[in-house]
Amino acid sequence: MRTARFIFGTLLALSLSACGGSIVPPSPAGRSPSGPPASAFMKSGPLMGMDARHLLQQFGTPRLDIRESSMRKLQFANGRCVLDAYLYTPARGKEPVVTHVDARTPAGADMDAGACASALHR
Repeated sequence: MRTARFIFGTLLALSLSACGGSIVPPSPAGRSPSGPPASAFMKSGPLMGMDARHLLQQFGTPRLDIRESSMRKLQFANGRCVLDAYLYTPARGKEPVVTHVDARTPAGADMDAGACASALHR
């Protein structure tokens, strides 16, 4: 009987300990609370890593320039395509750079971003 109580008590204690919350460690001192740097999400491709100044030199005045707290979207367009370039800050104190690009025809069909960039550059 004593062994059964011991086993029951141990099982009860283990099951209750699984209900407890965990301790969340504090974020590292140099790390932004908003998440990982933009470079963690950057893929390779046309325009990746370019800053706004270079995009403006290459394509001229954007049709749209939308700014939010941690993101900037520049949209360039002509009669052949529409290109959306999304810029995020790679690290604190650095200039935002392109980390994602979408391209489409004026009708809305997906298009290769490199081909759209070439069409806009001409």
